[in-house]
Amino acid sequence: MQGIDLGLHVVDFTLAGGPPALARNLRDIAVSAEQAGFTKLSVMDHLFQVNIAGPPEHEMLEAYTTLGFLAAHTSRVQLVPWVTAAVYREPGLLAKCITTLDVLSQGRACLGIGAAWNEVEARGLGLPFPPLAERYERLEEALQICLQMWSDSEEPFDGQHYHLGRTLNSPQSLQRPHPPILIGGGGERKTLRLVAQYADISNLFPGPELPHKLDVLRRHCADVGRDYDDIEKTLMIALDIGRGGEKADEVLAQLKGYADLGIQHVHTRLPLADDLSQIELFAEKIIPAAASL
Repeated sequence: MQGIDLGLHVVDFTLAGGPPALARNLRDIAVSAEQAGFTKLSVMDHLFQVNIAGPPEHEMLEAYTTLGFLAAHTSRVQLVPWVTAAVYREPGLLAKCITTLDVLSQGRACLGIGAAWNEVEARGLGLPFPPLAERYERLEEALQICLQMWSDSEEPFDGQHYHLGRTLNSPQSLQRPHPPILIGGGGERKTLRLVAQYADISNLFPGPELPHKLDVLRRHCADVGRDYDDIEKTLMIALDIGRGGEKADEVLAQLKGYADLGIQHVHTRLPLADDLSQIELFAEKIIPAAASL
């Protein structure tokens, strides 16, 4: 068996002590997560809070500034925007954001990206939010631009939506040929095709359709001549181990089922974002056992 590693998704910034204590709380979460053995640490690329964690008015930090802060307090964990809304930043700027994070984190950045869905925050802050078909077109061009900027080419890029005169990227990313790319979502016609063509990591959600989604990804890989096994398969799910770890065996059985399907990484969040005791319980009861599934 390949085993499963775990990542931590930080979604709630309404923490004890309020904004004055946020830096300290985030530092403690990140340090504890890395020490516990979580292999990925992520934040959402949102600007209003989303309903899984609270009302829009609750605190929400900008993703790349936050990941840069977390980079300074960690040394091993991979840092991921889970996932960037492709239309919120011009692709040339996005490539620079990820490259900067990669250089300053000593090679630990990952580009998590998707087509964007939160029209409320986009309209609220005046960000672009074109129709869905165009968002997918822009997502694919953004991927092409990032890959070109991480290559040796400084040639112009002339796409349908984006036009870059010189794709200079200095300094280059430390990870070569480029930081890993995660594309989030399970759309069968567009998203999983983009995963097969461009991504190093896929991200799906649990449910009865999961085996089918993996089969669709396998077919897209065959269509574009990509080795299905080259793509890391991840799953986003809230794992409830109980306040004292009493549900650990149930969670491990759940993870075993995902491992049997070929899932390699499970990304979870804590019921209480700043509950460091939960991180310690994951370290004790879940992470080592999951690695040997």
